[in-house]
Amino acid sequence: MSVAFDRASGREDFAALLEESFQRSNAIEGGVVEGTVVAIEKDVAVIDVGLKTEGRVPLKEFQAPGKDGGLKVGDKVEVYLDRIENALGEAVISREKARREESWGKLEKAFEANEKVQGVIFASVKGGYTVDLDGAMAFLPRSQVDIRPVRDVGPLMNQPQPFQILKMDRRRGNIVVSRRTVLEETRAESRSQIVANLEEGQVIEGVVKNVTEYGAFVDLGGIDGLLHVTDMAWRRVNHPSEVVAIGQTVKVKIIRINHETQRISLGIKQLQGDPWQGVEAKYPIGMKLKGRVTNITDYGAFVELEPGIEGLIHVSEMSWTKKNVHPGKIVSTSQEVEVVVLEIDSVKRRISLGLKQALRNPWEEFQENHPVGSTIEGEVKNKTEFGLFIGLPGDVDGMVHLSDLDWHRPGEEVIEQYKKGDMVKAVVLDVDTEKERVSLGIKQLEGDPFAEAGDLKKGAVVTCEITEVKESGLEVKIVGTDLTAFIRRAELARERGDQRPERFAAGEKVDARVTQFDRKARKVSVSIKALEVQEEKEAIAQFGSTDSGASLGDILGAALRRANEKK
Repeated sequence: MSVAFDRASGREDFAALLEESFQRSNAIEGGVVEGTVVAIEKDVAVIDVGLKTEGRVPLKEFQAPGKDGGLKVGDKVEVYLDRIENALGEAVISREKARREESWGKLEKAFEANEKVQGVIFASVKGGYTVDLDGAMAFLPRSQVDIRPVRDVGPLMNQPQPFQILKMDRRRGNIVVSRRTVLEETRAESRSQIVANLEEGQVIEGVVKNVTEYGAFVDLGGIDGLLHVTDMAWRRVNHPSEVVAIGQTVKVKIIRINHETQRISLGIKQLQGDPWQGVEAKYPIGMKLKGRVTNITDYGAFVELEPGIEGLIHVSEMSWTKKNVHPGKIVSTSQEVEVVVLEIDSVKRRISLGLKQALRNPWEEFQENHPVGSTIEGEVKNKTEFGLFIGLPGDVDGMVHLSDLDWHRPGEEVIEQYKKGDMVKAVVLDVDTEKERVSLGIKQLEGDPFAEAGDLKKGAVVTCEITEVKESGLEVKIVGTDLTAFIRRAELARERGDQRPERFAAGEKVDARVTQFDRKARKVSVSIKALEVQEEKEAIAQFGSTDSGASLGDILGAALRRANEKK
């Protein structure tokens, strides 16, 4: 009985042990187990994982990026057990999978706690880099490497450093990390400490890190401050590179600190005296001085009187004679000019300067050199509907009105004989220095025929020379004067039948009576008919009326004979 019992008991114990073995093997397959390195053969390590089973793992799996494997016999290591036996009767194990499983657990906890993790950048891939987080592979986007773009990542490769996990997906095996976030946090903490130790008005040294169009960034020892171009010097600075250069050590004054944005404004000119202090006493209105043109705009030119003090010559104050001309046509950059102070506003830091005021008024100078009545010669600059513009000495222009072109002919007709560029002589009629006008006359070169007419008046009998015969009458010139007149057809004779212009010829002389003479209106009219009527009245009055028995012909004949005898 006892033997049979023992055998039965042995069978039960074996079955129990076998069942326990199956349960244990099922429990550890697909999990991480601890093993012992029992041998190292060339490039593999033989590891005993228990259950009288050994497995082989390539040595390279123990050499993680940034770490030396350093494996030796007897070391305890954790490996991932895929299967207990393969076709060769060995356990299928992996160090990499063990590390990955272990890392994922730690990384998930760090991600939930928003903690930083250690990793090593070891390879470059499309759009970024691969980071080993102690067995778990993560993706580092190129934009998350540093605060500023990094051209060469070489110095960062295979160097253990902290990262921030941005995203994790264990099912897909995706991890995205950032090195930039870590740097920004560290930088923010450092900036806060530095800013806390700085004060407005403090003078500090820094190194110029970057130069832009609007200023320069200065490293104050861990935090950058902006040195704006307007705070570099009291004088005009066209570009910051005129004052500072990258790498240069500069002494600056802290102008403003914004603790919320941690922005710092710096200045260099604030370390120097303000040149605008007492500027009104230094540059009184009307003072004439020299300066250098620093900038030219559409509305004028800026002139530096001394470093930090600039004034504006408005385009209207640049030239007496050149109107509507761009300032660049009158002055050039860096040119030294003489100017006059017109106005000062020390509060707004503005000085108004005049360039033309430093020169004599050309109209005043012209008036002195060419008084009214003097004769001058100039070039026809322009023809307009109301007259000619003549270029005169001193770069001024004078105008000859249509009414001052000719004594006898209308100006609209006379102006056609002139063309641009003609040299003409004229008489100065008037100079208005305030309105900057010079009035000229061409007809005044000849005597005024009305002024030279002497005692000529209405009712006078004159001899006229016919200059032209027209269907409507005769063009005549009064002998002994420069006066011209027109005898209308109706005024050619007393009798209608004799009022025919063709009775006369050019060059012929006729007597006529002055029917109108107005010096002010410059009008003179003559009539042959009026003379005949006048002579008839005089004859009747002298020789009696027709009642005496003498005919009108007899009376007029006697009058004519008497008149001829007197001649």
